[in-house]
Amino acid sequence: MVIRVIPATPDADLARAVLSLLGQLPGTEPAPPVGHSTALLDLLASVAAESVADLPEVVLVHERIGPVPALELIREIGLRFPAVGTVLITTDASPAVYSAAMDSGARGVIGLPLTYDELAARTQSVAQWATGVRRHLGSGPDVLPPTGGTVVAVAGAKGGVGTTLTAVQLALAAQAAGGSAALIDMDLQAGDVASFLDVQFRRSVADLAGIGDLSPRVLQDAVFAHPSGLALLLAPAEGERAEEVTDAVARQIVTAMSTRYDTVVIDCGTQLTAANAAAVEMADTAVLVTTPDVVAVRGVKRMVKLWDRLQIRKAEETVTVVNRHTRGTEIQPALVQQITGTLIARTTVPANFRELQGCLDASRMHELDSRGAVRQALWALAGELGLTGQAAAQQPGKGLVRQGDRGALALRRRRGTAGER
Repeated sequence: MVIRVIPATPDADLARAVLSLLGQLPGTEPAPPVGHSTALLDLLASVAAESVADLPEVVLVHERIGPVPALELIREIGLRFPAVGTVLITTDASPAVYSAAMDSGARGVIGLPLTYDELAARTQSVAQWATGVRRHLGSGPDVLPPTGGTVVAVAGAKGGVGTTLTAVQLALAAQAAGGSAALIDMDLQAGDVASFLDVQFRRSVADLAGIGDLSPRVLQDAVFAHPSGLALLLAPAEGERAEEVTDAVARQIVTAMSTRYDTVVIDCGTQLTAANAAAVEMADTAVLVTTPDVVAVRGVKRMVKLWDRLQIRKAEETVTVVNRHTRGTEIQPALVQQITGTLIARTTVPANFRELQGCLDASRMHELDSRGAVRQALWALAGELGLTGQAAAQQPGKGLVRQGDRGALALRRRRGTAGER
């Protein structure tokens, strides 16, 4: 049996040492080391998209990997690629660290400095486990179970561009299509989802901070079941509680919700925090909402540059939606695309505040008239993004306007299907 191993470490010296020792282990096929967690997840997703059988048996995760922390990364690999065994490499191989690694789904722990005997024993043991799991699950493209629902992160170029309206309607459209849908308000200090949907609530996303295991029962206690059918996880009423929701907490929440619901829409607001940055990074699709004016379009450009610098998401992996669009405005979608370098949704949302005002004043945005132009446009956008089973690639003339001719709709899937970074 050939044992395929990927070392995941930012330490070049350690990577060389691991490759040297693995090279002495018979039957082992070490892959080039991967320096950060995002690249590792993208690599595994890319391999799985081609052939699940080609996934490595073992991934060695160094404790200083980033930007996703090592234990969170191990948990993510376990959820997405359950037949891949992970081993934590750490300077502290204490019982507490060992227990934490096991709780996260690791199959072993290796202490530093490395020794050949320990590395060989852990690698062979984990490889045997992975082989047994794959034999039990069977062979072929269906070895891995589905990785969960579709996650869409919606952010705004600036305040007042229609971010929450867009997130609410995308979630409603997904729910109306027959699947289960959840809406998470990750605009932690100024979230308006509750106000838009006439909700009085006690529990919020902040109440899930500090809970190690987000079981279905725990989620059920925190989620508000809205009459529309949406499951709502709301921002805290007290803005100061926002700091309780760290990036690690956000990752845990998004992962748990996406395994429970077919579609998860996240309202990320307009300000970048650690929590909504994690949500944008994990999302299958990231949507930026703008209005056709200079200030908002500059906001889009500023946001995508910030995401790129922080290695959250690239501009060409982001979908920009133009809200309050009119034919007479000077700034048209093609110009927004040229300025920002993002994908541009073909669906534009018309300017028609009169249609919204009554429902907005009554806090009942889920009751928008289905014949209204704004509501129809936002639900068409949901179809364009593939949230209603009517993806743009299936509708002639629909889809995303890409820079140049990059083909049909093929948005990056971070958690489940292949993605290039």
